[in-house]
Amino acid sequence: MKKLTINGELRETDEATIAALLQSINIHERMVVVEYNGEIVPREEYGKQELADGDRLEIVQMMAGG
Repeated sequence: MKKLTINGELRETDEATIAALLQSINIHERMVVVEYNGEIVPREEYGKQELADGDRLEIVQMMAGG
């Protein structure tokens, strides 16, 4: 079990990658921007970026409308 800080909140997960984490919390990866330990992660890298204990993520969801 990894302890991550996601949008300022401590959470635990068994997920291995950003893509798996997003899927586990029902967020479509095309609708978010993810900052991983201070760096924006390209969407095509979500399935490759491994998560580790202590990582910090900011997940910003896109909103439609005006």
